[in-house]
This record gives sequence, structure tokens and C-alpha cells, in this order.
Amino acid sequence: MFFKQFGGKITKGDVEKYEQSPNWRDGSFQNLEETDLTGDLWNLPSIIYKQIKGKKGMYPKQSIPITPFDIDAFIAPSDETKFIWYGHSVLLMRMNGKTLLIDPMLGPDTTPIAPMATKRFSENTLSLIDDFPIIDLVMLTHDHYDHLDFASIQKIKSKVKQFYVAIGVKRHLVNWGVDAEKILEFDWWDNREFENIKITFTPTRHFSGRGLTDRLKTLWGGWVFKTETENIWFSGDGGYGKHFKEIGEKLGPFDFGFMECGQYNEDWRPVHLFPDESVQAAKDAQAKKIMPVHCAGFALSYAHAWKEPIEEFIEAAEKFKTPFLTPNIGEIFTKSSVVKTKWWNKIET
Repeated sequence: MFFKQFGGKITKGDVEKYEQSPNWRDGSFQNLEETDLTGDLWNLPSIIYKQIKGKKGMYPKQSIPITPFDIDAFIAPSDETKFIWYGHSVLLMRMNGKTLLIDPMLGPDTTPIAPMATKRFSENTLSLIDDFPIIDLVMLTHDHYDHLDFASIQKIKSKVKQFYVAIGVKRHLVNWGVDAEKILEFDWWDNREFENIKITFTPTRHFSGRGLTDRLKTLWGGWVFKTETENIWFSGDGGYGKHFKEIGEKLGPFDFGFMECGQYNEDWRPVHLFPDESVQAAKDAQAKKIMPVHCAGFALSYAHAWKEPIEEFIEAAEKFKTPFLTPNIGEIFTKSSVVKTKWWNKIET
């Protein structure tokens, strides 16, 4: 079980396939602009110390409640896409009468190979999968543990008809028992029509890897979903860069954007967005309305209290005059919803 967490080993055949990508250079996948990834390795002991020491308010004192899943309300016909956010980057969608799920990390721990657990702020989240309908499509942005979870895949794989994943992630799923025929890999800007939804994989400025030997051996990115009436963008993990304007120019404007905002610190600035950068990135990409994700699930950064990403995101959005939503975890909403309840203030810190 322990070794299964690492996923599939890269083979010579895998490398030959990855070499066909314009984003594979010098033996690994690369960002579109220069991104120094050596600092986090050299500073790892210091980062671990600061993470263990922590900061006041890093964890809520009580479990964050999740709105119970209402399958009838979720699958009922609608002119707009329905969304449910389950904390961190887990997003369930009902679009064009199909059920889609992004980064279904619903497990209780993001550090299953570490001596200390990084526990989820909400309890019994794996059991949510029991109530989900058949999942027509699962999309994975990259292979980090807080997005691709062995326990979640084991529990959900029998319910999933199709997987769309970043290049390289397929080998992990196959190693975990998913039928290879169900999995399609995407490079940046690749797109596919799925049930009258045009789905495009977009670049981010990030990195990948689940162990010491597979760093940058899978790609990373975000997803765009375009129908006749809506254009939705899920930014994926990654630091600020020129690619946001390119995404907007090629695929925008967007009716709604789910923006990474959380688990940031100065050590990781090149590969994670700070709240003000998150809102600026949304403006660059021409997102008309936005909400923060990658928060309220785990304490992965020593630099901020668990509430700060959402609070500072709101402050930046109001400064930029950008409309935003802050739904409860587990609540059904659409792009037209008016949901600005500060639910996090009800949770003790």
C-alpha cells in the first residue's frame, strides 16, 4: 500500500512518448517561462521546520461542515452549469446533463508517505463518493498528492466512465487499476469535444512529482469548458505569469473562473498564486466572475492562517471591482448565484 502511493514508474516507452511534446525538454516537462524550482529543494529543511512550528490559526479548531449532497437537486435539468465545491480543489459539476469531477482528492491526508499526517479540515469526505451519481468524466490537473489521491481513486474508479489527465498521469491511474482505455492524456492547448462540451487543457506555471525520482515527469495545467451558452475556466495550480493573458486571448472571456488561492508562501511564489495575484490573473484571463479554490481543505503552507486566502482574495476582488462568489462547502451554485456568506467566520480558529 505504501509503495502504491507513488503511482506508476516512468518507462522508456513513456519517455519516448513525452519527447513528442513541445513542453518536454532536457529530460523533463518545463514551464513556458523560466521558473526556478531549486530553491524549494535547498530550503526543504527550513520549510519543514517552519511547517511543523506552524502559525497561529493554521488549523480550524473544529471540523468544517459540508452541506449534504442532494442528488435530485444536482441532476435536475438546468440552463446553467451547477457546481459543488468540496474544499481545496475538488469541484463537482453538472454540465449539459453530464456529471464532471475535477481533482477528486477526498481523502483525509495529503502526506500519506510522510511521518506526520496533514489532516483534512472536514471529516469523512471519502464517504461523499458513495452518494455521487455515475461520473461521466474525471479531470486531473496534475499528480501532486493534494490533487491526485490513491484512496479516492480506489473508491471512485468503478463510478467513472472516462478520465482526462495531464500527460504522464495516466501511468499512475493504470498502476492503480484504472482501465487504460478510459484515460486520455492532454498536452497544453489540446482540446476534445465531450458531450457538446469543448474541453481544453491550459498551461500553468507549476511542477509535478510524487517521489524523489519523478519530479517534472508529468505535466500540470488547468481546464476550460465551453458550451453554446457558457465558458468556464478552472485555473489549476501555478504561479503568476504571462500565460494568463494568453489563455484569455485564446479562449476567453470566461463567464466564471475558479482561481487557485491558498497554500502560498514566499518560498513557493513562482509556483503558487498569492490572493492579489489570483485576482490579477483572473483579470488577465478575462474572467467576469470568480471564486477562490485550493483553500479550506488542508494546511500545506506555514505562511498563512487557514482563513487568510479567502479573506485576502475578497479584499483584492473588491479592490479590482471583480464580482466573486464564496459558497459554503458542499453547496450547489451556478455562475449566476449570489453567494457571499462568510461561512468561515462561523468556524473557530
